[in-house]
Amino acid sequence: MNRASLLITLLMGALTVLLWAVVNRPDIEPPWPAKVEGFSFSPMRGEQSPVRREYPDIAQIDEDLALLAGDAHAVRTYTVEGTMGEVPRLALAHGLNVTLGAWISEQDKRNEEEIARLIKVYRENHKQVVRVIIGNETILREEQTVEEMIGHLEKVRKSVWAPISTAEPWHIWLKHPELVRHVDFIAVHLLPYWEGIPVDEAVDYVLDRYQALKQAFPDKRIVISEVGWPSNGRTRQGAVASRANQAKFLRRFLAAAERDKLVYYVMEAFDQPWKREIEGDVGSHWGIYDAEREPKFEFTTPVVAVPNWSSLAAISIGLSVLILALMFRDSRGLSSSGRGFLALVAYAITTFVVWLLYDFTQQYMTPAMLVVGAALFLAALGVIVVLLAEAHEWAEALWLKQWRRSPLPAALPEHRLPRVSIHVPAYNEPPDMLVQTLDALAGLDYPDFEVLVIDNNTRDEAVWQPVQAHCEKLGARFRFFHVAPLSGFKAGALNFALRHTDPAAEVVAVIDSDYVVEANWLRELVPFLEDPKMAIVQAPQDYRDGDENLFKAMCNAEYRGFFRIGMVTRNERNAIIQHGTMTMVRRSVLDEVEGWSEWCITEDAELGLRIFERGYTATYIPHSYGKGLMPDTFLDFKKQRFRWAYGAVLIMRQHLAELFGLEKSALTRGQRYHFIAGWLPWLADGFNLAFNLAAIGWSAAMVLMPLDVAPPHVIFAVLPLTLFIFKISKMFFLYRL
Repeated sequence: MNRASLLITLLMGALTVLLWAVVNRPDIEPPWPAKVEGFSFSPMRGEQSPVRREYPDIAQIDEDLALLAGDAHAVRTYTVEGTMGEVPRLALAHGLNVTLGAWISEQDKRNEEEIARLIKVYRENHKQVVRVIIGNETILREEQTVEEMIGHLEKVRKSVWAPISTAEPWHIWLKHPELVRHVDFIAVHLLPYWEGIPVDEAVDYVLDRYQALKQAFPDKRIVISEVGWPSNGRTRQGAVASRANQAKFLRRFLAAAERDKLVYYVMEAFDQPWKREIEGDVGSHWGIYDAEREPKFEFTTPVVAVPNWSSLAAISIGLSVLILALMFRDSRGLSSSGRGFLALVAYAITTFVVWLLYDFTQQYMTPAMLVVGAALFLAALGVIVVLLAEAHEWAEALWLKQWRRSPLPAALPEHRLPRVSIHVPAYNEPPDMLVQTLDALAGLDYPDFEVLVIDNNTRDEAVWQPVQAHCEKLGARFRFFHVAPLSGFKAGALNFALRHTDPAAEVVAVIDSDYVVEANWLRELVPFLEDPKMAIVQAPQDYRDGDENLFKAMCNAEYRGFFRIGMVTRNERNAIIQHGTMTMVRRSVLDEVEGWSEWCITEDAELGLRIFERGYTATYIPHSYGKGLMPDTFLDFKKQRFRWAYGAVLIMRQHLAELFGLEKSALTRGQRYHFIAGWLPWLADGFNLAFNLAAIGWSAAMVLMPLDVAPPHVIFAVLPLTLFIFKISKMFFLYRL
């Protein structure tokens, strides 16, 4: 890493620290009071769940009450089922009052049992029970009607002498004033997160709703039976769930409650992982203490979004330095702007990944969530690799000061120009098109060449015989072969031609049967092969029908992107993709590697890779010397792309050891990088299909089983969307050049 690269890396590191510091700047908030009025108390631990009637044991409940004893005056329970009926007795030893709750649902028999149990528990512990709440948002859930709830309230009133009520959100009380007449106090839930209120407006919102109830029912005492904010979960409109926002809301609310002498129960004492079953992920994160009974934020010091942000920033910088050390390793010709661009991308990606992992670790994980999270993380790593490769190509295409590898051909006198054998494979091609190709070859400005036309397996004589006749008309330079049967497809035809090539030919050139070449093609490019290490001279694929319609214009623009940008940058590291048209190969090298591979449907790219593995060089001349015809329909285009993609997979499978340096070859690091990075998008597209199908299946599952299947975390969508936007931006930015 040179001085400029080091300076850019350090500068971006400093900016990264600044970014983390700005995002996590401390916010001064009112301190937590010495004691709060009360906590909503659900002491379930781990996977315990009241839905499955799994409750903590007596010792666990007692331990939790002891933890809260010095911080609160009271606790509120939601049921007396199981060991929860022991809470009033245990609370006595810790000096805690209890608001005793009964859970009311649509199950009438269970409701009767719950009410009977509540009356029994109350009578045994009435000195500790200051209030009784029958039902929790039962009317909101539409599990009981207002009339049915009034019946439950009146039944309990006959057996207990503490004030009684039912707990509902504020709008239920305003909607049903008849319910108010049957309670001793209004137990109201004020949870601005669920209503999408931003945290900076949330306390005022709570106080406004409180005042609205007070004005509507001036003779009733109001108890805020739930008030709180989640520390994690999905954003609802303007409400963002985070530990910092939880601390801000509660510390602000508690200061206001102390000022206005409100009676309230903070929602809630401890995180409850089981609640994801009924409320989604956010339901697990309302506790002041986490599931391990550790406080989730500071109670008196300034609030910081991520308290350990400096460690995360250091990890981000460390990962960025490692990535940039690799990306700057071979960037001598890259300008400072290009290095800065790569540094910006690297730091942005690593910062996001560190944040992604941090946020993911704040969740309460089930085995299924861990499996899904691991799969999504592996997919995210794949996206990151593709994104870095795209950024590297963008930087080199735009900010390379000077092409380091632009060999100039030697000026060869006429008598030193080698004999060239031009091979034209054809299968069932329109004779008029092929005649046009041959006429262009006949007009080449080159002294010594032959043309071999190999028609393999065309059955219709009316297709191949006119071509044969035209070759005879063009003279001895043109030789025509009709071979049927002939195995090996195009590679088989090219190997057949190689066996029939004039022994005096030192260069083998190949074009597709639809290409019309320029007269100066051989004269200008053959001299590059004067260098004995030069084995391949490649000119671009180009097309003469790109303006026929919009579809072909779009295809042509896409083709040119690769041949005007991708191949040029690959040429810098002697890593071009050889194409089976407009290409020249040294005859001796072609013999050395034993010709074209008939097992591979992209025999041209595979041949080029084998030649590189032998230590030879190639060059790419970004000037069009011939134009062919592109696919006429999208179906034809798709077939072509499938062949390219499938061929790339076959090549990678066959040459995996050489590409990854596991088997000795002459491939350089730059060549291995370009072949792997260049074909990686083909593999990524295959994985994309799998993930798209999985996303469709997941979406269907969310619709069919909304309580059992939650959406994956939205943060996982950021990377693929970023890659999509990045690639689109790159395409428009570079193609306009």
